[in-house]
Amino acid sequence: MSTLFSHFLTKINQITPLEHNFTEVLDTIAVKPKTLYFYGKLPENVSKTEGAQNKGEHKNCNKSSEKTRTERPKTVAIVGSRHNTRYGEEIAYQLAFTLAKKGVVIISGLAYGIDSIAHEGCLDADGLTVAVLGTPIDEIYPRTHKPLACQIIKHNGAILSEYAPGAKITPKWTFLERNRLISGLSDIVVVVEAAERSGSLNTAAHALAQGKEVFAVPGNITNPYSQGCNKLIKQGANPYTEPDDILRLLFPDDYLKNRQKPDQMLLFGDSEEETKILRAIADGLRNGEDIVEKLGISIGTFNETITILEIKSRVRSLGANNWALA
Repeated sequence: MSTLFSHFLTKINQITPLEHNFTEVLDTIAVKPKTLYFYGKLPENVSKTEGAQNKGEHKNCNKSSEKTRTERPKTVAIVGSRHNTRYGEEIAYQLAFTLAKKGVVIISGLAYGIDSIAHEGCLDADGLTVAVLGTPIDEIYPRTHKPLACQIIKHNGAILSEYAPGAKITPKWTFLERNRLISGLSDIVVVVEAAERSGSLNTAAHALAQGKEVFAVPGNITNPYSQGCNKLIKQGANPYTEPDDILRLLFPDDYLKNRQKPDQMLLFGDSEEETKILRAIADGLRNGEDIVEKLGISIGTFNETITILEIKSRVRSLGANNWALA
């Protein structure tokens, strides 16, 4: 590795998960790490401005109608085969680049193939990316990716591990253990290409156990590196077809604001319940529990009606029981 970048891998930081806003989510996973070691900088919370119109105030008083808070940055893990195809490379790079341009932090494992492509796509978009190692923090693996690790740090990202410098480990198992951290740090996990027994499927399994959304890229049924993704989709994972599939879940308010509000008089369903739900969604409600509470209907009635509306292509799922008009 060139001495030009060697200084990026000298200062090792040590924290517990609760000591940083970005890593505190790891304190809730099944096997939480006691200590984290990292080079570089962990992503900080971002500011978010919200409308907060107070009663009695003029609607044009912008200063009094807005408030600012901070929140954890949206974070997506992009993982996949070490032996990717050209198709997988294009998908991983485009997704990482597009999400990074929207301010999304990209998580991956610094490995050959899809992992490194995801990091590179993010860096090319001037975004923040975090690589989670399955080795001790002072043992960048693979070694040929030390320049990539340095580029990640140079661009204000981080290289992270739960293993102390010089730790004696069994790599076969630690890479699988590492995967729970990749999914744990992420809001959504996207598997781009994976063989039937790929380690990426282990990451997806951790994500599902942690209640995270999982997407898989559909692939050629004759391609062995698509068998894992196609199997995930058969088991209920979301099929990934374009970056908007992810962005709709991460930033649902932006997509709802960009949709023209339909005329309420045109929102008729085939039953009274369908009409009420359609109009509630048109009014800005998207979460199923909020709609149930607003309309005073039973959860069973809502679930049955929203399913029928989805079949009729009147509504579409945004994930996590959030809905929008189709």
